Amino acid sequence: MKFLKLIFRNTMRHKLRTFLTVAGISIAVLAFTLLRTVVGSWYSGIDAASADRLIVRHAVSFVFSLPVAYYDKIKTVPGVANVSWAVWFQGQYKDPKEFKNFFPRMAVDPEHYFEIYPEIIVPKDQWDDFRKERNACVIGIKTAQQHNLKIGDIIPINGDIYPGKWEFVVRAIYKGRDRLTDETQMLFDWKYLDEGMRTRMPERSARVGWYVVKVARMEDSPRVSAAIDALFANSSAETKTETEKAFNQSFISMYSAIITAMNFISFVIVGIILLVLANTMAMTAIERTTEYAVLRTLGFNTRQLMGLISGESLTISAIGGALGLAAAIPIIKGFQAAFPNMFPLLPDPTITIVLGSSAALAVGLLASIIPVLRVSHMRIVDGLRHID
Repeated sequence: MKFLKLIFRNTMRHKLRTFLTVAGISIAVLAFTLLRTVVGSWYSGIDAASADRLIVRHAVSFVFSLPVAYYDKIKTVPGVANVSWAVWFQGQYKDPKEFKNFFPRMAVDPEHYFEIYPEIIVPKDQWDDFRKERNACVIGIKTAQQHNLKIGDIIPINGDIYPGKWEFVVRAIYKGRDRLTDETQMLFDWKYLDEGMRTRMPERSARVGWYVVKVARMEDSPRVSAAIDALFANSSAETKTETEKAFNQSFISMYSAIITAMNFISFVIVGIILLVLANTMAMTAIERTTEYAVLRTLGFNTRQLMGLISGESLTISAIGGALGLAAAIPIIKGFQAAFPNMFPLLPDPTITIVLGSSAALAVGLLASIIPVLRVSHMRIVDGLRHID
């Protein structure tokens, strides 16, 4: 206990220096944690992908559509347990310049889509109402909360991919089964979209964006994927079938440069923390050279002096890291609440805490290495002759 008390007193000897160092570490840990959370949120969509779901899209690009007639053929492939489809509708809601007005809007096949995605939980009574009305929609609870939408409200959308003015009635609000479920989507009946296209642009009717296939056994996924693509080989709309995880990964790869930059910056921040704390510890070691020599003459051995220096460094880094993490968690939660459509899925906060804590403690140890080496090789007589 006396040894720990000595470490604490040494830490607080220069209060202003300690305060500034702790503040610098706190800000750096906060920035590091926020960046790691952003990077982690990008990959959460991959983690949420189901191993028994396949995505069938146009072989050339995701932006090209597929005939709805493919549905019956895909169902006949051995190993296919269920099939549905979806269309990226999007459109403009309120002011398109405000990012908060962006949230995923898709036309789906309600007959089977919700069976393949059981993580989307819709109350039974709301589901019944949704199925009775052609222009009804289901929205995620986060989108409902952000835009103050409730059952019966009208959502007007100005079409961009699908031109025209569209109106949707909120008939159901879904919740996610677990933390990895995206609760920001708006889903509506594909038939409403198709009927509109028959009137406005007949050549674009009877088309879907992609198919979602549930396989009976996960190990059959490669065989089922190859069989589906073989069905439509040499057709006017060839397909590419891949696992849902690979499909989501392809979207992440489009932003690989940004993610790589964020990863790099996050570790640069760790380096900055190290330099700040190392500078403090180096100054401390130089100032206390004579004191360390006196302690050696009083019977303190090298290991005990190393413990004093390392303990002080770890104390400063631990306090700074704790304050940075304490500030990061509410900021992250507040940011997600304000912009749920930007980061609908956040990584497990436990991972974030572990990363931030590990970075702070690792820096505390590394920053003490040079002062520790200096003391361990110092002769008592040289230390007593030292002048600050």
